[in-house]
Amino acid sequence: MTVDRLIDPAELMPSALAEGVLRDRPISVLGFARSGIALARFLADTGAVVTVYDGRPAADLGRAIEAIGGRPVRILLGPDVDPDDALAGASLVVASPSINPDYPTTEPRLRAALVDLVARRAGGDRSAPALLSEVDLLLRLCPAPTVGITGTKGKTTTSALTYALLATDAAHPAVLGGNIGVPLVERLPELTPEHRVVLELSELQLPTLSRGTTIAAYTNVTSDHLDRHGSLDAYRRVKRHLAELVDPAGALVLNLDDPVVAGYVAATTARVIPYRRGDLPAGGLGVDHGWIVADALDRLPIGGGGALAGGRILPLAELGVPGAHNVSNALAAVAVALLLGIQPAAIRRAAAAFAGVEHRLERVAEFGGVRFINDSQGTQPDAVIAALRAFDGPIVLIAGGRDKGVDLSELAAVVGRRAAAAILIGESGPRLERLFLDAGLKVTERAGSLEAAVERAASLAGDAGRQRGTVATVLLSPAAASFDMFEDYEARGRAFKAAVASLRGAAG
Repeated sequence: MTVDRLIDPAELMPSALAEGVLRDRPISVLGFARSGIALARFLADTGAVVTVYDGRPAADLGRAIEAIGGRPVRILLGPDVDPDDALAGASLVVASPSINPDYPTTEPRLRAALVDLVARRAGGDRSAPALLSEVDLLLRLCPAPTVGITGTKGKTTTSALTYALLATDAAHPAVLGGNIGVPLVERLPELTPEHRVVLELSELQLPTLSRGTTIAAYTNVTSDHLDRHGSLDAYRRVKRHLAELVDPAGALVLNLDDPVVAGYVAATTARVIPYRRGDLPAGGLGVDHGWIVADALDRLPIGGGGALAGGRILPLAELGVPGAHNVSNALAAVAVALLLGIQPAAIRRAAAAFAGVEHRLERVAEFGGVRFINDSQGTQPDAVIAALRAFDGPIVLIAGGRDKGVDLSELAAVVGRRAAAAILIGESGPRLERLFLDAGLKVTERAGSLEAAVERAASLAGDAGRQRGTVATVLLSPAAASFDMFEDYEARGRAFKAAVASLRGAAG
């Protein structure tokens, strides 16, 4: 590869697509899942010469191959393919979020090849192509203002609510993506400076960023994904990275109720908009007498500029999603909306109409005196604790799956206090059962399938509700990953909803 054929990341700016900077350039895409498919299609459509690599066998990737839609893409698949073959001759290498030379979870041969590539480039080897992630490429090429939302929990709901609030402004079309929904790199050709792009950003995506967002908003930072990052301190550094990169002319929205997030104020020179579920902080948002309230704020120039009078924005009673944690999520979303010029009346209407997102405290059905809640996205302790606190008892919890290696002692204590019973499934079921019993929970059972768990949980919840004369709750909030039994948390949530529908049908 000659130096003049390499793509300098500095070339990748919003005007680059129209200038044809990618046309006829050999670009390698690593990973053939959702992001890799989107990258391959986007790059091929810009005229790039695309090679896709994935270590999984072609027999497992039929849908991905079909999704390319006949585009002229060179596809290298399977354990017999040398990753170096995919990198050879590339002018740029773009990777899916889970592929990173720093992650021990990256396939060993590919990780070794990337470690060598990064070392060569850092050592001044001018034949070594740059390595970018899908979301980093998006941020470099995107002409629209961007909102990056991250946190250990709450980021999906906050991102979706932020999108719903921004979508009230017809003059500035809102787009939602990133870790939620679809990768937005494919939508780059249609985006303009008038759009508003909301990105949910996970710990997979953050370390690879070299460009920040216009606004960055944080929900909280606790403990998760230590298998990738090795320690809690390393995980916190990864999360901090978005605050370090936020546009100095933009804003950083921080949760003062979370001490880690509150400390990120030192990471930026941008405006900081603080929020908390208590007294109104100067220049931020708080809660007063059952209302979300705002201090006087200056809108960002892209939001029209000028001062916004402070005061009441939204009564908590009108929020369409339950739980104290969703008050925090709403505060973050409202802060972003105000910065971008959305009027309080429009915020109030949209927030009241927002019913949440699939697989996160999703109300599936209510019959026979039992409500069924799909919280399949509740994969780590804080999320499950928030779910348990979002509903009055009696609650029968369905939990278990692939253990994520995090401390579950606080969760066990809350289960002991809040749940009437727990049905345990999956690989972590025995561990959870021991923890919950030790914490004082009186009733636990194990189930061999999610369908069996739903049936038994409904029976226990119905009995408990009748004894108390109230509606009981069956809550799927697993405190574990899904990969022992399901493809992902979405498949687990869909299976839960199907089991509830089957049970309802049987009940007549």
